[in-house]
Amino acid sequence: MTRPAPDTGTTGPIPGVPGAPGVPDAARAQRHILRVLVTSQLLSGAGLAAGVTVGALLAQKMLGSTSLAGLPSALFTAGSALTAVAVGRVSQTRGRRPGLAAGYLTGAVGSAGVITAAILDNPVLLFVALFVYGAGSATNLQARYAGADLAHPSHRARAVSTVLVATALGGVAGPNLAAPTGNLAARVGVPALAGPFLLSGAAYALAALVLAVRLRPDPLLTARALAETDPAGTATAGTPEGSAEGRGGVVLGALVMVLSQLVMVAIMTMTPVHLHDHGHGTAASGLVIALHIGAMYLPSPLTGRLVDRYGPLRIAAASGLTLLAAGLLAGIAPGDSVALLALALGLLGLGWNFGLVSGTAIINDTVPLATRATTQGVVDVSIAIAGATGGLSSGLVVAAAGYPVLALTGGILALAVLPAVAATARRTKSP
Repeated sequence: MTRPAPDTGTTGPIPGVPGAPGVPDAARAQRHILRVLVTSQLLSGAGLAAGVTVGALLAQKMLGSTSLAGLPSALFTAGSALTAVAVGRVSQTRGRRPGLAAGYLTGAVGSAGVITAAILDNPVLLFVALFVYGAGSATNLQARYAGADLAHPSHRARAVSTVLVATALGGVAGPNLAAPTGNLAARVGVPALAGPFLLSGAAYALAALVLAVRLRPDPLLTARALAETDPAGTATAGTPEGSAEGRGGVVLGALVMVLSQLVMVAIMTMTPVHLHDHGHGTAASGLVIALHIGAMYLPSPLTGRLVDRYGPLRIAAASGLTLLAAGLLAGIAPGDSVALLALALGLLGLGWNFGLVSGTAIINDTVPLATRATTQGVVDVSIAIAGATGGLSSGLVVAAAGYPVLALTGGILALAVLPAVAATARRTKSP
């Protein structure tokens, strides 16, 4: 008796997998899936970056204190932790499409809540809304895994990078729209600092719509279907579940991404506040954050090729060194030098990119399809917690010791990835 092919979101026989009705050709499906993901990431990138630009400033204005200016970042990264688990579980059981679409829609609801809180001048509602808004950030990161589900092992990092680079285009535009959206908000009776959340809400809602309508066939369900019809295929190969190598790979991949996120969020969160305290306006902060977001995502195609060619361990080590350089430069740069701070934030984004792409590649190479989405969700929880820790502690550190101390500490902390990579490399070479 022939076992029916799993539902991948398509109907009827599709060429490419003989004898498997309803299972699409992997290469053709992958091209379509990447196009849809790129479109959704263009939108969600703008939504993510817009909120990041003014979140700390909005909290500072409402609370009248710098020490809690890092709380918004901590809240929406904490919210992203909860969403990462939910998106991972929904994706594991029902596919990437419903998981990602629901995550972005939740982010849009959070954006509306932030706007309402700003109108009412209600800090409690602001913090609750920022927590919900974090769903968009988690979903934005989870989308990179969808890009790799159907990719050949030798091209997985490049597939991840294709999804990430799409986020850059929206991410660069988002912060630079902070001032115009603020002016628009003021004209309609909304506080100017809440203006970017008008953009983020609309962007997240549109991203959810694109995925709900167009992400067919579902990449994860299709990968499982192909694995069942062609068990000897390599497109979805991974390390056997439960092996020591698999567990070690998950730990290393998570560590690389956790350190990258912790250092990046901590320094990034307080840079707009640092600029504001030295007399610079929202436009200057928007420019610096735009360059930072661009550096986080635009190098992704190159990073993906480097990972596929030289292996993720070397690029993970490069992440730690680049983040160190960013922290050192941000720490010694004069507060009135927008150019030097922009360069430092650019290096910060590049180091994060190296860490995210290499860490994601390690996870994808070691986790089997049977548990892939769930494991990815759990890993992203640790990333979100690291971001929340960085965001919350950043304001406290700056209030107690100043921005330079925060930047230098973050750069030094990033070096912790080097011994972990070295230990893994030694185990890999051992007979």
